Amino acid sequence: MSEIINNREIQQDLSNERMQQLKDIIIALHKGTPYDEVKKRFQQAFGSVDPEEIAHLEQALMKEEGIAPEEIQKLCSVHADVFKGSIEHTHRAEADKQPGHPVHTFIKENKEIDLLLNFKIQLHLERFEKEDNEENIFKLISDLNLLADVDKHYSRKENLLFPYLERYGITGPSKVMWAIDDFIRKSIKETKALLENYTSDKKDDIIRELGFIIKEATEMIYKEENILLPMALRTLTEDEWLKIAAESDDIGYCLTEPESVWKPERHQLNTVNEKAGDGYVRLPTGILSVKQLEQMLNHLPVDLTFIDEHDVVRYFSHGKERIFARTKAVIGRTVQNCHPPASVHIVNKLLDDFKSGKKDAEDFWIKFKDKYVYIRYFAVRDENSKYVGTLEFTQNIAPIQDISGEKRILNPEN
Repeated sequence: MSEIINNREIQQDLSNERMQQLKDIIIALHKGTPYDEVKKRFQQAFGSVDPEEIAHLEQALMKEEGIAPEEIQKLCSVHADVFKGSIEHTHRAEADKQPGHPVHTFIKENKEIDLLLNFKIQLHLERFEKEDNEENIFKLISDLNLLADVDKHYSRKENLLFPYLERYGITGPSKVMWAIDDFIRKSIKETKALLENYTSDKKDDIIRELGFIIKEATEMIYKEENILLPMALRTLTEDEWLKIAAESDDIGYCLTEPESVWKPERHQLNTVNEKAGDGYVRLPTGILSVKQLEQMLNHLPVDLTFIDEHDVVRYFSHGKERIFARTKAVIGRTVQNCHPPASVHIVNKLLDDFKSGKKDAEDFWIKFKDKYVYIRYFAVRDENSKYVGTLEFTQNIAPIQDISGEKRILNPEN
């Protein structure tokens, strides 16, 4: 099995002619050629296509043909349907037999997601279409409360799996899939709000949105299991999968959990000691041990993240109650690839303003679950005013807003 999952290089022996044919077929789709005509053309030209070809194809469409990620995303479902039945199935069976392996867990979750989408929600939607009474509305709200857990499934994919694929130059999935994930998340949230504040004039909107959710989330299962995960298995090493498995608990799981901890027989992980070291850091105003410095940063009632002058994430604090999930997979990753495609332009504008000296700070504040989150960004400059990075400072200020009056003495009861 190690021969399968330890293959560190993406298969790049695809012929230029074959790749060009694939590009021409998908470009024809983008230009409006009838779907049936394009699918017939594909079936005549190709017996099968492997996941890497699809990933490289979409990257090439964005890079070489100038097609925006949003356009790729719009037709991603059509791409998948054209290729359906022609994708070479490799490696998946191996991971399926390994409880605790991240791929095994992703697939296990997908089975539960599929059951929720295409049995419970579909059934309750049909009942709602016939009669929009309180009971049927309540059942759909309960279903969407469960489905909202898909955020954890997508977050592990985006924040753990995508960063490793990007290290091998595979950026297509993170640009295209992440955008679709966000559309699904948004639709779940908005449809739940419509149901919770139901009026009969919104019935058609709810039916349409639920149909969208069922369709898109079901197709995402297909894309993950037939394109993304086989490609990842062929690309990532066993050590990398173990790191993904170890950090998955930080984000959580959707509708189910790993059956056990995955421990491959041959594996002895040779990692750098992740505990605080025994050395010391000499600063202009004092000397701290590495452990003291780490504990001090982690005890601050804020979340800190630092990216360097090349936009690469170098550090984040990991206190007990982080507001937004961070995993060690983000270390060494560009900050642009840590954000959904729809918000990358905001990140780039902020960094451009910092690097040019136009701004030294930028603040945002948002409602997030039960928190009121104050997010501050600071340009970090050296003694010569040269830009060396950006510090993100995130804090829940809801408790601070509740403060009134004065407190000048200790409370003996606390």
